[in-house]
Amino acid sequence: MRHQETRAPAAPLAGAAGCRFAVIVSRFNESITSALRDGARAALAEAGAAPSDIEELQVPGAFELPQAARRAAETGRFDAIVCLGCVIRGDTPHFEYIASAVAHGIMDAAGETGVPIAFGVLTTDNEAQAAERAQPGRGNKGWEAAAAAIDMARLFRTLAERARRS
Repeated sequence: MRHQETRAPAAPLAGAAGCRFAVIVSRFNESITSALRDGARAALAEAGAAPSDIEELQVPGAFELPQAARRAAETGRFDAIVCLGCVIRGDTPHFEYIASAVAHGIMDAAGETGVPIAFGVLTTDNEAQAAERAQPGRGNKGWEAAAAAIDMARLFRTLAERARRS
């Protein structure tokens, strides 16, 4: 029996006004990643982020996402970063190596820089699964990654304000 993913209803978006975001998009599997980018931009706009507060950066593939995210975080210009990519399983173990390296690299970059970095990288068995997760709307994984980035940016700002007051 295959595990079924259950979804809670999407929470309302936190306010993104006044926050700056980097949206880093892999060009590999571009038909999917461009749909993820559109979903992320839709979430940021819905949450009130100004277009001038969203900077889009492109990288060749998912493997380069952690490097770009780390460099963007190190600039100090962004409240949060959204990484978007798509790795589709093939006939070799390449999928496992790339998916693992990207996940760990993004997590390490966030931990070491102190900037929230959202993981919007699809790791699917086939292109149909990827396309399903990149459909327009709140189920779009780019939208979900941007929503997580917004939540984390607000949380980090709240924590910084509390620390200043104490």
